[in-house]
Amino acid sequence: MRPVNRRSFLHLGSAAALGGPSAAARSARPNILFLMTDQQRGDCLGADGHSAVRTPNLDRIANEGARFRHAYSSTPSCTPARACLLTGQSPWHHGMLGYGRVAEEYPHEMPRMLREAGYFACAIGKNHFHPQRNPHGYEQVILDESGRVLSPNFRSDYRAWFWSQAPNLDPDATGIGWNDCTAGEYALPERLHPTVWTGDTAVRFLESYARKEPFFLKVSFARPHSPYDPPARYMREFRDAEIPDASAGDWAEDYRTRSSQLASLWHGDLGARQVRHSRQGYYGSIRFIDDQIGRILEALHRRGDYESTLILFASDHGDMLGDHYHWRKCYAYEASARIPMLLRWPEGLASAERGQVRDEVAELRDVMPTFLGAAGIAAPESLDGRSLLEPVAGKGSGWRAFVDLEHNVCYSPKNHWNALTDGKWKYIYHALDGVEQLFDLRSDPGERRDLAGDPSNSAELRLWRSLMVSHFEERGAPFLKGGKLSPRPEGTLYSPRHPQASEA
Repeated sequence: MRPVNRRSFLHLGSAAALGGPSAAARSARPNILFLMTDQQRGDCLGADGHSAVRTPNLDRIANEGARFRHAYSSTPSCTPARACLLTGQSPWHHGMLGYGRVAEEYPHEMPRMLREAGYFACAIGKNHFHPQRNPHGYEQVILDESGRVLSPNFRSDYRAWFWSQAPNLDPDATGIGWNDCTAGEYALPERLHPTVWTGDTAVRFLESYARKEPFFLKVSFARPHSPYDPPARYMREFRDAEIPDASAGDWAEDYRTRSSQLASLWHGDLGARQVRHSRQGYYGSIRFIDDQIGRILEALHRRGDYESTLILFASDHGDMLGDHYHWRKCYAYEASARIPMLLRWPEGLASAERGQVRDEVAELRDVMPTFLGAAGIAAPESLDGRSLLEPVAGKGSGWRAFVDLEHNVCYSPKNHWNALTDGKWKYIYHALDGVEQLFDLRSDPGERRDLAGDPSNSAELRLWRSLMVSHFEERGAPFLKGGKLSPRPEGTLYSPRHPQASEA
């Protein structure tokens, strides 16, 4: 494993005290700030029109830049989403078709390319790599991997800091599991919460940054992924809020029965009271993060770098929160696969109107080419994504007509699917038995009405089925048999393109 240059955020001083150079003196290239949450639904933004969630700092990024309202995570679970971010590639090309291990190294990796081009690359928060301290090109890695311990010798930087501050307390004292549907107030002082730690670490990085190189800083919050455990004041904020009820489609009745008696179940009707309480904790976690993002943006302002920094915000996937009686993620439906994606560019990097709401279908594979383009780095031909700066500047001709989504078997053989969407229609092929679903997202954004069996939509169904066949042509069997879609009950976790496919 390559060595990592690690410095504790506790020892970082202020840029002014250290005589840090100004942004203009460092480089004409922009700094790059990548803000990321884990498991945040695309509709959980004030700018997206949510009835309860307030996100003034994220809304500010949208209002001063662009919001991509049809943004997706192609394989909506943690590790394949992060492989996509590292490589700028589609699932088949980076090799992860479901929840597995990110490869130890890819031919082209976003942080490594930025570092080799002269950026100082730092990652704060959750990476979800393997091994966990694998830097993938980051020069500095300051980790919060929650309770995920993949080796007996691993301790995250957050956990080490926690025990330096509170040696006799339990960081998991709230008692909610990593995939539980339940919610509760954080049981410890707010300053010990990992969301505060991530915000503090990012602010101190910015306050102390004194290198001559522009920075690439990824700040990756581990919430609102469960546990839904914001401090009490954020839970109280949503006590009387107009929290939306769970959506239930005409096709979802089979998922009403609980898949398990555990709180980490993947489907089941838990009743309106539980849905509301889960969402109260989830929304509170998002508000909590938004406040930390506000602190980070203010730190950029104080050092004079706000107008010289490209800012992109996204999440790795969404969260069903009881919609269609589903919980957690890994599904084709909007609550799981659609993500928030916001972009704010410095003056001079793009000549474009601010406050745009874009209709292009975007995906996490577009993050890497966006950053490379802003840094003046030629994108490798292997990339499947495109720079998001192109459409905001009116140069997005030939943008993809639709995006591919998929997830290998997860929780049960029933949850194994491929999908295509252009943000207006969504076609889903269930690999266990070949059942199809078709949704008109324009009139039915909640995906309540499955149109696959409606004769009046048979031509639309045939069109999307043919597009899926074309999409699978490079894969061949078992995805296609005789030129037609074929059920695949056994599943395929890694494609032949995965760097360690033969070892997996």
